[in-house]
Amino acid sequence: MAPAKLAAPPDTLPRAIAARGVRHNTLRDLDVDVPLWRTVVIAGVSGSGKTSLAMGTLYAEGVHRFLEGLSTYSRRRLTQAQRPDADRIDHLPPALALRQRPPTPGPRSTVGTMSEVLNVLRLIMSRLGTHRCPNGHEVPPSVATQAMEIQCPVDGVRFEAPGAESFAFNSIGACPGCNGIGTRYDVDPDSLVPDQSKTIAEGAVLPWNVGGRRLSMYAAGELGVRLDVPYRKLTRKEKNFVLHGGPRKQMVVVSGRNGRRVPLNVTYDNAVTAAEKSEKSRFLVSHTCPVCHGTRLRPEALRSTLEGRNLAEISALDLDELAAFANTIPQHLPAELNRLTTGLVGELTGAIGPLLDLGLGYLGLDRAGATLSTGELQRIELTSTVRANTTGMLYVLDEPSVGLHPSNVEGLRKTIAALAGNGNTVVIVEHDLDLIRSADWIIELGPGAGRLGGTIVAQGTPDQVQRDRKSIVGPFLDGGPAVDRPPRPLPRERATIAVRRLYNLRNVTAGFPVGRLTALAGPSGAGKTALVLDSLIPAARALLAGKDLPAHVKSLDLGSIRQIVEIDATPIGLNARSTPSTYSGAFDAIRTYFAAASGRTPGHFSFNTKAGQCPTCRGIGSLDLDVQYLPDINVVCPTCDGARFNPETLAVRVDDRTISDVLSMTVREALDAYADVPTIVRPLRPILDVGLGYLRLGEPTPALSGGESQRLRIAARLRSSQRDVLYVLDEPSTGLHPVDIRTLVGVFDRLLADGATIIVIDHDLDVLAAADHVIDMGPSGGPDGGRIVARGTPAEVAADPHSVTGPWLAAHLARG
Repeated sequence: MAPAKLAAPPDTLPRAIAARGVRHNTLRDLDVDVPLWRTVVIAGVSGSGKTSLAMGTLYAEGVHRFLEGLSTYSRRRLTQAQRPDADRIDHLPPALALRQRPPTPGPRSTVGTMSEVLNVLRLIMSRLGTHRCPNGHEVPPSVATQAMEIQCPVDGVRFEAPGAESFAFNSIGACPGCNGIGTRYDVDPDSLVPDQSKTIAEGAVLPWNVGGRRLSMYAAGELGVRLDVPYRKLTRKEKNFVLHGGPRKQMVVVSGRNGRRVPLNVTYDNAVTAAEKSEKSRFLVSHTCPVCHGTRLRPEALRSTLEGRNLAEISALDLDELAAFANTIPQHLPAELNRLTTGLVGELTGAIGPLLDLGLGYLGLDRAGATLSTGELQRIELTSTVRANTTGMLYVLDEPSVGLHPSNVEGLRKTIAALAGNGNTVVIVEHDLDLIRSADWIIELGPGAGRLGGTIVAQGTPDQVQRDRKSIVGPFLDGGPAVDRPPRPLPRERATIAVRRLYNLRNVTAGFPVGRLTALAGPSGAGKTALVLDSLIPAARALLAGKDLPAHVKSLDLGSIRQIVEIDATPIGLNARSTPSTYSGAFDAIRTYFAAASGRTPGHFSFNTKAGQCPTCRGIGSLDLDVQYLPDINVVCPTCDGARFNPETLAVRVDDRTISDVLSMTVREALDAYADVPTIVRPLRPILDVGLGYLRLGEPTPALSGGESQRLRIAARLRSSQRDVLYVLDEPSTGLHPVDIRTLVGVFDRLLADGATIIVIDHDLDVLAAADHVIDMGPSGGPDGGRIVARGTPAEVAADPHSVTGPWLAAHLARG
């Protein structure tokens, strides 16, 4: 009988998410249709509202609607985002998001646990591994070994079969010596008494200097330790008691606040114990666990093997090697287990495949999650999402190309296409032109940033947007370069470093032209971070401080460089009290200006002091209302109406403005308004120069994008002398539109003109093309990387047949 044919889907099915009247952040009553079951890129300059639409509106509302299906009890246990301000959003699927800044993994996270490859491998080891009986005899896998108890074929002894959890270092398989961490933290004796010329009474024993632990110092004195002689002159017995003396009760007499002598019965804690209780990292030194030797597993978990290798040895393979190893597993197993073997090995290769597509084949399963870059973390999250094989979901990806070499973008495109192909909607905030060109639909926001953004300037297919005269990204999709900057002649002077051995670096020597812009390129894991962030920077700081170089650094010549400045993309500040005006120092000048004109003190014009802040919201301007199982509701403070200040402060007007009115200004507006006040102009001008004139003086800095945070940090440096300063920036192009790249390179030129030297680690082809000198590392990641494969001007690297980046850089230069 022929199978029945399904009817075609009804025409009434929605074709787009219909968002109307969206007013989130910079979005201004935005009406937009986002096509369903397609790949949609949201483009636009930095600050134009892309993340506000993708994450703050679509994702936040999608999550909220999903949670509405849960019970009241379940919702009370979940942290929920505030609903976006919009008239209505129709046809919105449940949502998942991959953020630009994934949370930092804990000490128990590894590539294996985060990708879930290790979960499959543990199951394979328990089912298909060779186990040992209590007497040490090997029991190979068979149908019989799938039971709860296994009988040894040699001596007949029965023993419990190890399950998958037996090989989990986060569960019963954990090493007892380190509890599954792989490292131990012990007190470093040298850190306890760093200055032995001091007496104990003068604070020679650091752990005894904190709070109530000083009582142990008095107890030591009562127990025979001299407190008034230099520590180095104490006897061996006295020193041993200070460091290792056992706990005991001792009566001591201390002076109270009123001067009276107060007797106290205290328990003596030696310096080591006091350091352990203080939880101060400065007293601790980490070392590989002597029990498991860093494998994290208990000895029993390492007795089972698969093709002669235990789980730790398999986990030490990189993913490329593991994929090859997986293909050999069926060859060594009995035919009676074929069905089980095929299923489990298929699960393993299916979990590894997406990781390889995204260029992560150089990572080992045992690589600690905390050592991964932001791009690596994001790609691992993405592969886990793809393997779920869901349908009907909304996936929101925030800059998934972060940290990706051009050679890996094709794998990312395949992964995104697989998500959409499964019947999902994929919305991407992105600046990578190749990813934008591969989208089904583009929504471009702008035309500017901040108050000048928040509207749709173009939308349609990539071809339609490319031809749209209103589009800002269109000319770049058509091949136009963001920057036209020919490389400058290189000086003879170079900062040169030689590295013996670190990660995959092996006897690498690199030179960075002084007074020029050098860009490091190469695939993820090629050694860029190891060479610059883990070698050059710590070695330079040690050299300038007169200390020994790190052990892995053979030599370093900084030339005329006398200062190191590392600028990253981490958020600035912890909460809404950190603003562009406070970070730049302009707010101090503004408060002083208001104080001089009003006869009050500058403290009266601060939202961080009781004299100035609103008593209800404590200077935040808003309140979070806890409504139990519903999301917290953020409301404008009813007392100050969001102004942050108390009524007395808001009653003061200078130049017909309150202090709150000034914080509502953009940097550009404030520069115009206070053009004749040098103390205000001086800290604000650099912010405008780095292209951030659209920022409001009072907006929270933690909410800025990574690119905005980096440029704000650069702005803070522009007021200082650049002579003999080395700037190091990791992925400064993150979150930047080609127009913003042009501004960034202009800032670099200003620093260079003032005598600075700049090193950037980046994959953006516009940044690489604008460099004076390019160092290309590779040829791939992991063990096959760690070498400099090409160096020279962008044109020279593009023409070098050994360069990994060369082909993409050549095509980019040809388009320009």
